[in-house]
Parts: sequence; C-alpha cells; structure tokens
Amino acid sequence: MAKDVEIKCPKCDWAHDGGEHWWCECGHRWDTFETAARCPNCKKQWEVTQCPTDPGGCGEISPHLDWYRGLDDWLREELERILQTQPAE
Repeated sequence: MAKDVEIKCPKCDWAHDGGEHWWCECGHRWDTFETAARCPNCKKQWEVTQCPTDPGGCGEISPHLDWYRGLDDWLREELERILQTQPAE
C-alpha cells in the first residue's frame, strides 16, 4: 500500500499504532490492519472495526474501509498503472 495512505479512526482520528488491539470471536488477538480485517486464526472477515480504547481511542465502531485515508487516490493510481500496462484491444 502507498505511503500516503493513513489508517485512522473515522470518528476520533486515533492513528493505528501497529498494536494487536483487536479480538476475534474465536479468541484470537491480532492487528486487524495487518490482514484487512480477516482473522488469521478462523478466517472470519470483519466488515467493521472498533476503535480501541486501551491506547486512547474512542471505542466507536466504523466500517473497516472507512479507516483508510487516501485509499481512493492510491487505488485510482494503481488502476491507471494496470491499464497502462495492458495491451490495447
């Protein structure tokens, strides 16, 4: 992912710190942003992410994709790059 994509809570702007703050229903603890919100233990795909309160977040729940700031620009650039490498039909 591009360097200019930031991961922050959409409700309080708490910035992702790389910690393992998230627990799955199966009991596994991990960093949800390492796996795009898929539990590495049971493979459950989470659509929402709760902001962790332990490191100073707000505890609110938001759609996982809403945490990625600048993702739209990165995706647009990647799609343009891919299209430029494809042969013309």
